[in-house]
Amino acid sequence: MVSDNLVEGTEVPPAVQAVVLVGGKGTRLRPLTLSAPKPMLPTAGVPFLTHLLSRIRQAGVEDVILGTSFQAHVFSEYYGDGSKLGLRLRYVTEEEPLGTGGGIRNVLDELTADTILVFNGDVLGGTDVRDVLATHRSSGADVTMHLVRVGDPRAFGCVPTDENGRVTDFLEKAQDPPTDQINAGTYVFRRSVIEEIPPGRPVSVEREVFPKLLAEGRHIQGHVDHAYWRDMGTPEDFVRGSADLVRGIAPSPALGDRHGESLVHEGAGVGPGAVLIGGTVVGRGAEIGPRARLDGAVVFDGAVIEAGAVVERSIVGFGARVGPRALIRDTVIGDGADIGARCELLRGARVWPGIQIPDHGIRFSTDV
Repeated sequence: MVSDNLVEGTEVPPAVQAVVLVGGKGTRLRPLTLSAPKPMLPTAGVPFLTHLLSRIRQAGVEDVILGTSFQAHVFSEYYGDGSKLGLRLRYVTEEEPLGTGGGIRNVLDELTADTILVFNGDVLGGTDVRDVLATHRSSGADVTMHLVRVGDPRAFGCVPTDENGRVTDFLEKAQDPPTDQINAGTYVFRRSVIEEIPPGRPVSVEREVFPKLLAEGRHIQGHVDHAYWRDMGTPEDFVRGSADLVRGIAPSPALGDRHGESLVHEGAGVGPGAVLIGGTVVGRGAEIGPRARLDGAVVFDGAVIEAGAVVERSIVGFGARVGPRALIRDTVIGDGADIGARCELLRGARVWPGIQIPDHGIRFSTDV
């Protein structure tokens, strides 16, 4: 449903509900997702999902259903009924993976509105949700898709549109794409379209639902913009997205005006001479030793970075430790891992939770 007290801007249509799909296992972010679902990983100090939920609430939409699966209990335990965010949250769990289309169909019994916003829960976006809703309303479409322009669309699903913005085709990872417009993972559905999705089996909206609608001559409208957009599925994108939030490049109502080169949360300690730049985040209760250098680092709660260590574009998990003068670059360190002094972990290294690497145990160079 919709609040009577909306922020300034385009008003949302009456009776709008939102669905957020958060059922994925986040395998590309392992080992971090061994202990928590991807949308619940700390991103600029709060669970990633909080940034999306705050954008939904900012648009005036209060009624939200989370489509869960993997570790479903974590979401309800953290958010409860959603009242702390000004939302009414409900949860529908998939017993078996159903894909994007099947996940949307699985929440049908909770949908009472005619206009349904749908979000992929692993995308960090900056578009104004109200504008997408306004496009849907003015075009009279069956489905409206948010499309974002990117420099290299070959790795994504390209979505060409005609001169009126109507979608004409869906091209998966085309090597010579006719457009730079890609599917940004935000949709507006008529409820009646969701009713047509086959129940009880895996269904892909990209490969099955949308092509079928086009073949039937149904109206799929594109809402195209250049808003901030990032798929947070890989460690590289997770680190960059977190840094962009801290630096204010990616907007989030959840952060307010807390922007800068670093974000240090309450209870964290930072030693003398330590340098924190590049959108670094230091979690609650973490300790950063003297003369350590953190550039674009994501340090989870309770982690310890010892004196003189360098951590660049890397994630250090809950309660992990990085020893003195270690070099950590483009690496993921799992919860509770212990990295010894003067170790070097570079170029996509991943350390599983609880693993201990002794002093000088791994090096990529021969200098001592």
